[in-house]
Amino acid sequence: MKRYEERLQQDLQDIRTRVAKLCAAVADSVAKGVRAILSLDRKLASEVILGDYAINRATRDVDGLCHVFVALHLPSAGILRYISSVLRLTREVERVGDYAVGLGRATIQLSGPMPPELARNFEVLAGDSQHLLREAIRAFHESNAELARATKQTGLQEHNTYDKIYEDLLREGERISLPLKELFALQLAFRRLARVRDRAKNLCEETLFAVTGEAKEPKVFRILFLDEKNDMASLMAEAIARKGFPTSGHYESAGWRPAQSARADVLSFLDRHGHETADVAPRSLMMTQRQLERYHVIVSLEGDAREHLPTVPFYTTLLEWEVDKTPQGADGQPEVCRGQPRQLPPAVQDLPLRSGAAAGARAVADDRDLGRPRVLERRMGRHRNVLQRKSR
Repeated sequence: MKRYEERLQQDLQDIRTRVAKLCAAVADSVAKGVRAILSLDRKLASEVILGDYAINRATRDVDGLCHVFVALHLPSAGILRYISSVLRLTREVERVGDYAVGLGRATIQLSGPMPPELARNFEVLAGDSQHLLREAIRAFHESNAELARATKQTGLQEHNTYDKIYEDLLREGERISLPLKELFALQLAFRRLARVRDRAKNLCEETLFAVTGEAKEPKVFRILFLDEKNDMASLMAEAIARKGFPTSGHYESAGWRPAQSARADVLSFLDRHGHETADVAPRSLMMTQRQLERYHVIVSLEGDAREHLPTVPFYTTLLEWEVDKTPQGADGQPEVCRGQPRQLPPAVQDLPLRSGAAAGARAVADDRDLGRPRVLERRMGRHRNVLQRKSR
């Protein structure tokens, strides 16, 4: 048994050593990429590009060692978590190496140094991204959960330098001070550098899993339902989503010309079906572009809502649901409880993408008064793949 334990620890140490060398090579590649583009050193840029092949080989070697380790030692508990984290970590650092290559390729495309204002903002972003990467790598090597948690929290804070850089690039384009080809190259370089921050956060999550068993939290969508008055359909969609999928998303609703209060028949319907109505009231769609960017999905229940939004944020999915505005009751008068409630649940059910929402989906579908017609189900099917790709 002693010999077996010695062999296990020896193989485990070999993996740790290889991982440390791989991470050091990637961090060095990013640093060289930053120096290359700031000093317009094309020779150094070429070195970064060619060096990525060695990083890719090292990544495959570490993966192979991990698979052999599992086959030989059948690890469990903390060691198994560590090996599992290493297998995911290698993918993350390999991507960081690719970002360094992007910096190198952008350098080769430039005919001269970047404008001073752009260079200053680039240095700020580069310093921040590299610091997070180094701290994330150190946390993993030291099995330091507290450092990983602190570094992750720092990475989650908004960094508005990228926004400044984007505005600077737009100004340079308007002045025609740089060729379009070089502007695109710089934009690519800035984006690659910003993505290093995201990968650093992922490394922190792997450290937390390896050390404490704390798994990454599943993604929760922020969804905004819109219509003109926010007194009927959008309010009901929000309420149904909140009740059916309480842990799958954060749901809100608003109107571009909100009514003074919610319709009485809507409140009555929601109350009869167990929805909270104390705080149900129309809200105004008076949001800045930055506030809209918080939402993963915006659902319009009254046609194309683009004219009522400043712009549709790049990473936000805009959906349009066709909902009957004047369903007829038994007496021939519009009756909200016989129309929209029957149409909304099937569509709302398709929005949350976590498997844990299945029970909530069944609860909504089994409500007899809501009915079971799948009015929107086929139309929503084509949107499901888009949302699933976005959740990965």
